[in-house]
Amino acid sequence: MNLSSLSFFHNLRSDRRNQQFAVVGLGRFGRAVCGTLHRAGHEVLAVDTDMSRVDQALSDRIVTHARQIDSTQPAALREAGLFEQDTVIVAIGNYVQESIITTLNLKEGGVPHVVAKASSEIHEKVLKKVGADHVVFPEHEMGHNLARALTKPGILERFDLDPEHSIVELIIPESFSGKTIAELKLRSRYRLNLLAFSHDSKFIINPEPDTKLPRGTAIVVIGANEDIDQLPV
Repeated sequence: MNLSSLSFFHNLRSDRRNQQFAVVGLGRFGRAVCGTLHRAGHEVLAVDTDMSRVDQALSDRIVTHARQIDSTQPAALREAGLFEQDTVIVAIGNYVQESIITTLNLKEGGVPHVVAKASSEIHEKVLKKVGADHVVFPEHEMGHNLARALTKPGILERFDLDPEHSIVELIIPESFSGKTIAELKLRSRYRLNLLAFSHDSKFIINPEPDTKLPRGTAIVVIGANEDIDQLPV
């Protein structure tokens, strides 16, 4: 997650009323978004050009309302009520032209928050140009996460602050076991700062330097990605 993403979610949070959501496109990604929002208790309006997908979403009860429309037509979006929604997710990333036109229509229709799925870096750039408030690139992100997991299996979670810096949770390597935080010298050796460590199924924040880390302990550190990659995990 980068700084522009943080700004988007801050604005989304500050603009919460009885928030209404709509999803354009009922493929796997769109259905996943609908199901998660609906289970969380939100009203969800979904639209798709394929009537069978609309019927399936209603049958599976992952939406509140669903309609068959052509989202590239502003009049269809208006009639379906999408311009009245607080947040619309454009989940038709594999159909680039339709995705771009739909995103443009929604922003011109006055939708405050439009999230769009991209299928390539060029697609992502164009979506931002036509007004998308936030762009997600699931395949790109999953590829990064898989590569990191395969090459650094000790890293459990990663939160990207920007392209160069992250906060990561990792299981300490064997060479760290039994040593105190002071003995690890994370700042001088790796230019990393330790934020917390796990103890009895919870995290201790800002631990004391003389804290000893037993085998299997998870720690949370912050720093540059190039320095994190130097850890022996």
